[in-house]
Amino acid sequence: MKVPAVLFEVAPKRPVLVSSAPGRVDFLNTHQDYKGLPVVPIAVNLRTYVAVLEESTLFEVESLNLREEGQEYRDRFGPEPQLLPGRWWGNYLRSCVIALERKAGVKLGKGFKALIYSEVPVGSGLSSSAALEVAFLKALDSFFNLGLSAQELAETAFYAENTVAGIPCGRLDQYASAFGGAILLYPRPPVRVEPLDIGSLDFIVVDSGIRHSVAEIHPRRQAEINQALSLLLSFQDLPPTLREKLAPDYSRARWEEITFDEVKPFLDRLPDRLAKRVAFTILMHESTMRAVDLIKSGSLSRELLAREINVQHELLRDYYDVSLPELEELRRVMMSSGAIAVKISGAGLGGSLFALTGEGVEEKVKVIDSALKAGARKGWPLKPDQGARIEYHI
Repeated sequence: MKVPAVLFEVAPKRPVLVSSAPGRVDFLNTHQDYKGLPVVPIAVNLRTYVAVLEESTLFEVESLNLREEGQEYRDRFGPEPQLLPGRWWGNYLRSCVIALERKAGVKLGKGFKALIYSEVPVGSGLSSSAALEVAFLKALDSFFNLGLSAQELAETAFYAENTVAGIPCGRLDQYASAFGGAILLYPRPPVRVEPLDIGSLDFIVVDSGIRHSVAEIHPRRQAEINQALSLLLSFQDLPPTLREKLAPDYSRARWEEITFDEVKPFLDRLPDRLAKRVAFTILMHESTMRAVDLIKSGSLSRELLAREINVQHELLRDYYDVSLPELEELRRVMMSSGAIAVKISGAGLGGSLFALTGEGVEEKVKVIDSALKAGARKGWPLKPDQGARIEYHI
């Protein structure tokens, strides 16, 4: 375990505790958790830290990252906070306090002073918001002795972002950050988490530097899928066996029971854009379950995994339209310099690319260097990491 030195250098006094939570890569089944389909995230060794300094009547929080960037970095709110207008960063923290009372039944009577430092770049597709929420909730849990389980941390963080803050995310990010490692997450209630053994798998992540917002991407795709479902359900010749699996709302359709072959004849009668959204959902899920079956059987090779990762990127690009020419150029450069698979991690239209290379350090360095020369902001060799934890407690 570690605590970044900056937290001690800047803090006016030694923290009484430091919590942390990891970012994540969106490994398999991107854009599927909000549809209730199982997804596979991997928590990574880029973390967000919350250093609690002392008890206070209010929450007084500073973001060291924002201070370094010259932006407004302080937030101050009571134990019964209100959200501020616009995209105020402190709303993620305020939402967590609100969610604790509404979701977990915990009413706080006081706050604390804290510093926040994050290694997870904002808007990079590595789940900076969930890492912040889960790390802050872990600090609340420890400081106030709440006794929250990993699942309660994840559900409270999800409720904070999805319901309180109104950002249309699924559960993938919060569960990845709370549980850590690689997990197979079944996000439709009752939510289930199944740890996956991916051995010593390591990988690289490259931040394109292009910023995006989940709030701008998810609602559009969700609306398109609902349009497609309404049209499909309007077809009088739709077989009853298929009709009963569909629903007017993307989150209630039984996607995992639908095969591409049974729906394809009807997709041909939809507008091309809407047909692609449905095809993406089914084909992406089929690819994921092929990979999961290989992982569970212990027969997953790097090459077989690479094939599915490349398939999933192509589906994101060609059927979900969340790639960009700049991302495709980065991907081309990375593949030509030694990566065997590259895909978008996160919502897309910017953010990061996840890549598999050979297992040697030199191969990873070569791919990262090529991406940086092609315009990427940063790159990391990464590995799976633990979920939310307390780094130390006095």
